[in-house]
Amino acid sequence: MNLHTAGFKILLVFPFLFVLFLNSFGQNYGLGMATSIDSQETNTALNLSPDNPICLDGNFEISFEISSLKTGNVFGYIVRIIEDDDRNFDLVFNAEEPKGSFNIVAGDNRTRIMFNIASDIFLKQWNKITIRFDADNDRLIVSDGHNRYVEEGLHLKKKGCYKLYFGSNSDKKFKTNESLAVKFRDIRITKSGITKYHWPLDEHEGEVAHELINGDNGSVKHPWWMASQHNQWRKVCDFIVNGAASTAYDPKKDSLFVIGEDTVFTFAFRNWVLSSKPNQDKFKTNRGSQSIYSPIDNHIYNFLPDLKTAARYSMIDQKWNKTFPHWDHTDYWQANKVISRSDSSMYVFGGYGNWKYKNAVQRFSLKTGQWEEIKPIGDFFTPRYLSALGSNTQGDTIYVLGGYGSASGSQMTNPKNIYSMMRFTTKDKTFKKLYDLTNPTEDFAFSNSLIIDKGSKKYYGLIFPQRIYNSSLHLIVGSLNNSGYKQIGSPIPYSFHDIYSFADLFYSPESKRFTAVTLLRSKQNQTRVSVYILDGPPLDLLKSASSPKHDLSLLFIGLALFVALLSGGVLLFLRSRKRHTSADIQINPLEPNTKPDVSTKNAIFLFGGLQIFDRNGIDITKLFTPLLKELFLLLLVNSVKNGRGLHTDKLDEILWFGKSERSVRNNRSVNIVKLKSILERIEHCQLVKDAGYWKIEFDYDFWHVDYHHYLNLIEAKKKLNEEQIRLLFELTRRGNFLSNHNYEWLDKFKSEISSEVIDVFLIYANSAEPYNPEFLIQIASFIFYFDPVSEEAMIIKCKALSSLGKHSLAKKAFDVFIKDYRSIYNEDFNKEFNQII
Repeated sequence: MNLHTAGFKILLVFPFLFVLFLNSFGQNYGLGMATSIDSQETNTALNLSPDNPICLDGNFEISFEISSLKTGNVFGYIVRIIEDDDRNFDLVFNAEEPKGSFNIVAGDNRTRIMFNIASDIFLKQWNKITIRFDADNDRLIVSDGHNRYVEEGLHLKKKGCYKLYFGSNSDKKFKTNESLAVKFRDIRITKSGITKYHWPLDEHEGEVAHELINGDNGSVKHPWWMASQHNQWRKVCDFIVNGAASTAYDPKKDSLFVIGEDTVFTFAFRNWVLSSKPNQDKFKTNRGSQSIYSPIDNHIYNFLPDLKTAARYSMIDQKWNKTFPHWDHTDYWQANKVISRSDSSMYVFGGYGNWKYKNAVQRFSLKTGQWEEIKPIGDFFTPRYLSALGSNTQGDTIYVLGGYGSASGSQMTNPKNIYSMMRFTTKDKTFKKLYDLTNPTEDFAFSNSLIIDKGSKKYYGLIFPQRIYNSSLHLIVGSLNNSGYKQIGSPIPYSFHDIYSFADLFYSPESKRFTAVTLLRSKQNQTRVSVYILDGPPLDLLKSASSPKHDLSLLFIGLALFVALLSGGVLLFLRSRKRHTSADIQINPLEPNTKPDVSTKNAIFLFGGLQIFDRNGIDITKLFTPLLKELFLLLLVNSVKNGRGLHTDKLDEILWFGKSERSVRNNRSVNIVKLKSILERIEHCQLVKDAGYWKIEFDYDFWHVDYHHYLNLIEAKKKLNEEQIRLLFELTRRGNFLSNHNYEWLDKFKSEISSEVIDVFLIYANSAEPYNPEFLIQIASFIFYFDPVSEEAMIIKCKALSSLGKHSLAKKAFDVFIKDYRSIYNEDFNKEFNQII
């Protein structure tokens, strides 16, 4: 019986489609824990047993998914499980615990269950944690999705009633306000593999956490629903700038720049800080001028096409290289611009001024400073302004959508809204019309930029009705392949006053966050800047929130479809069975798991063990055979370290020493081809050969390779500040470099990294100003992770503890050190505690 019969196709494929149907209504959901040290009474509190405890007998599991909302979490309760109102089982987070930040506490005692989740993984993806109460064997088993941790002898009850608290709680006996800035979703209680309770936490408003199986809803105080973060634009900044302001954005650093005539403002989204740098000389921001950030040379460019030049702002020197003369009236209001990496240029499209719409394509060379007008070929580019422009990564394929203008360019001859999607390629200077948007019910124009998602072939843009002053911006999503589009998300207030207004849209691939900026210039020549954010991917509220009624309706629809297709499938199967009664069942090997359970994309982690994520966020580490893995690591580490890679002769010597020349050549060729085929799943990464050297090249604008970040930090070991030391701390905290791999050639890299890390921390600890004992204790504990008998680290820790008045802890740290020292060296340490202090 062949599984490729029509009946089996329906029977096997539909359950997958059914699950996909249900899951597609909310992968971006959860409940965030709002935390505040100053007003802890406003911390988010989730109580899953508000009316009565949950009574369970025998073995059971409590599982949930968790992700951090910020870097720098220090301490807090994740979950408290209260047994018969008498004993607590807590999962607690303590960043200063060197053996593991996550720890299970039973009653008044810490258990030996301690583990870490790498800070970058904890921040960027969901992590499933399971706590199993194995009463039959009197043991508690905790899983972090990768490893299991067991504690025995806790006298677990075979029947009990439990209260479940996430974050803060106001229980009379087990109250705590010390919660953690994390988010939760998909909380379940299961017995024998069957889900008994399920709280998805996919609401977008309200103080009820719906339970889908029994209706035992939980209660939430001060809720922070993640689904609303993907639908509701939030204003995060609003301020006044002198002059005709313009904006620029650095997606790599997730920083927004606002250029005023006397100041350059920087809004850093990574730490939510707005800073300002006054211009040394007053910089004339002409009305209609625009700015753009260039990732090619790390400069901001301000330009007015009428002047045929651009001023450059150095991010290092923090000053402009020139000033502009006063210019009253531009011919290029609301023009579009883009940086093209392919030819190191800025391209400017269209604009409006002096009663004329423009279809000019202008090019400014970042290398020569020359300005020229391009004469494009191909389809006619209608003169316009109020268009949206986006491009691919290299900036050599540019998309211009919509606008307002006329075929003649004259404002007097039938101007109207334009809805064409035009593609311009810099290589051949050719326009091609792709389509016209499906006719809208009401006319609209666009903010200045499009966000292009190359992987999905989607675009995002902001639209607004340009004939209304007190208007609003709406996000739309459409396809580069067809004319369909739809509005999504809440509106953004926008006061549109033609040449006095400006709006733009930006996107951070790292944080997956959209940023919208509106500018409104007053007659007093001041500009109000308003900044809004929306987490991606954006969602419709109708598809982001569930209640039991909503979920049951989806379930009934899905079941109805399932029954219908199942019936048809069975009939087809019975018919086919008559024709294939003697055939064998043929099952093809399963393909690698294609459902990404991580949000990290294009990332390689070497600290704490190898992990490789492709462009879709899928962990593809298992695709590498042992030999391919060593070949990959050998080329990767050398490529990142020296930028040149490894010579063919050295490669052959390490991997195929002793084999014949022909065998070596065949082995190398076969495995290089295999490696290239795997790397094809990864964007902005390629395996190349240059002058006999094999190397792996990355575009680090789109890649996270932790070893590359480590090398950048370690390069200036004597000049690192506290912030950089913390970054290094977070980077290496996942564990030792390639801890699960033992190759002879790798030993020198491991030794070098351990020595460098220790040296850097010691240099900082011995020279840090001002003296920060709490931070020095963390540093010392981290050094012990690499060298458990580091005398320097012991001295730093003991002195720091003593300076805080914790003399008994200092003595305890010293005693632990001399015990370890005696165990390793088989001799006593030659100094006394008082000498150290």
